[in-house]
Amino acid sequence: MASQVLHSPLRLPFIAFSLLLLLPFSSAIRTFRYPPAGFADFSRFSEAPEYRNGADCPSSSAGDTASSCDPSLVHIAMTLDSEYVRGSVAAIHSVLKHASCPENVFFHFIAAEFDQATPRELTKLVRSTFPSLNFKVYIFREDTVINLISSSIRLALENPLNYARNYLGDILDSCVDRVIYLDSDVVVVDDIHKLWNIKLTDSRVIGAPEYCHANFTNYFTEKFWSDPVLSRVFSSRNPCYFNTGVMVMDLSRWRLGNYKKKIESWMELQKRTRIYDLGSLPPFLLVFAGNVEPIDHRWNQHGLGGDNVKDSCRTLHPGPVSLLHWSGKGKPWVRLDDNKPCLLDHLWKPYDLYRSTDSTSPAPSSYSSTLISYLSY
Repeated sequence: MASQVLHSPLRLPFIAFSLLLLLPFSSAIRTFRYPPAGFADFSRFSEAPEYRNGADCPSSSAGDTASSCDPSLVHIAMTLDSEYVRGSVAAIHSVLKHASCPENVFFHFIAAEFDQATPRELTKLVRSTFPSLNFKVYIFREDTVINLISSSIRLALENPLNYARNYLGDILDSCVDRVIYLDSDVVVVDDIHKLWNIKLTDSRVIGAPEYCHANFTNYFTEKFWSDPVLSRVFSSRNPCYFNTGVMVMDLSRWRLGNYKKKIESWMELQKRTRIYDLGSLPPFLLVFAGNVEPIDHRWNQHGLGGDNVKDSCRTLHPGPVSLLHWSGKGKPWVRLDDNKPCLLDHLWKPYDLYRSTDSTSPAPSSYSSTLISYLSY
């Protein structure tokens, strides 16, 4: 089958975006319409199209014989669990659909030890949905981090699997020295190789889009800022907010610098004295903010799920888009199944491979064909 590739990032032309603005905004309580995970329920996922390399792609191992140590591979790490599996499948599909060399993408899935769906069931799901995908499933032992997790403003942020990104240097094969970490609520609408090829300069460990206009003080408590010893951590750098749902990580530097332990030290302090209210993000800010390789904002149009308390509809930030991220409380598959989608949830829908038994609200017919012709992805 010929490679199906989009070499340029998604752009929202003015006319198309104007039409989008005409759609009504709505919000929904987070619920999950499809049954709790089990392999029988997983049979509702359709098999994805088979995406093949273009002629200019480097040769690599293929299929079941692929090795994660192959130097031609692009490595992507994601968590995989029963609650977010529908989002994960859509994210994988989007990466493959737009990759110039999809056969050179290797996925590393981190599965929870005690999830409703076993790692074996999740492996079967991925293999049946993406038969030619190069991937490996790792089991994340929740007792690695459970005693370090403190309460957060939203229960979902306390899930131990949210902290698996802290341990990628230990979990992934030692030959994997670079990885792109992606949350399960994203879709990629550009060639992932562009993100992979970004250089991490000056010995930086991670790269991510930075948001220096954000009020950085909001991410830590008054107790933190009033303590002269704690707040001094930022005295030698200019910290900016970044979202940990999309990161390019140099795992060689990560392991060498023992950054896992540095993050754990802040989590241990949080257990003793509350210095932040969010979940896994603040320790990353404490360790890396001000020392992040800045990546173009197009690679993380985040916040599309609303804030962490209220499920609300958002619009895109100005500029081109390479990755859409439904961070926050609301998720597109939930709102679509509830027939209460937000405007941008319709951009997630083309990558959804789940055959829901509930009726799903389509984009209004008067807009949908026009949108598709303009977006062309």
